[in-house]
Amino acid sequence: MKLLTQKITLIIKFVDTTNSIIFMKFFNTLFALVFISVLAFSCKDKTAEPEIKTVETAAPVEVATKTLDPNATYAKAEFTIEGMTCQIGCANTIQKKLSKLDGIKSATVDFEKKLAMVEYDVAKVNATTLEETVVKTGDMYSVKDMKTVE
Repeated sequence: MKLLTQKITLIIKFVDTTNSIIFMKFFNTLFALVFISVLAFSCKDKTAEPEIKTVETAAPVEVATKTLDPNATYAKAEFTIEGMTCQIGCANTIQKKLSKLDGIKSATVDFEKKLAMVEYDVAKVNATTLEETVVKTGDMYSVKDMKTVE
C-alpha cells in the first residue's frame, strides 16, 4: 500500500510539473503574439500628408554689425586676468564683453594662461577702458601686467 501511495504521489507531481510547463509555454507564446501585434498595429500611417501651417512673423530685426575704421591706428594689449575659475563662465564671458566694445578689432581670453590679448583702436579705447570692462564683468576679476605689444 505504501508503494502504491508513493507511485500515485510521483504521478501527481509529474502531471503538475508537466501542466506547469505547458501552462508557461502557452502564456509565453500568447505574450509574444500580443507583443508582436501591438508593434505591428501601433505604427503610424507614414503615407499621411504632413500638416503645413503658415505662421506670420514680425519684420526681420537688423543686427548691428561692427564696422572697423580702415584709417584707424590699432594697438595690441596683453594682460593677465586674475580671478577666473572656468573657461565658459569666466573666460568666454570676459572675451564677449571685450569684443562688444566699440573700437575693439579682436579679443581673445585664454583661461589656461589667464591671459587676454586685445587689438583695439587707440582713438576709441585705452588701457583703462579695457581694465574697467573686465572688472565690471565680475567683481572677482582683476587685471595685472597690462602691456602693449607689437
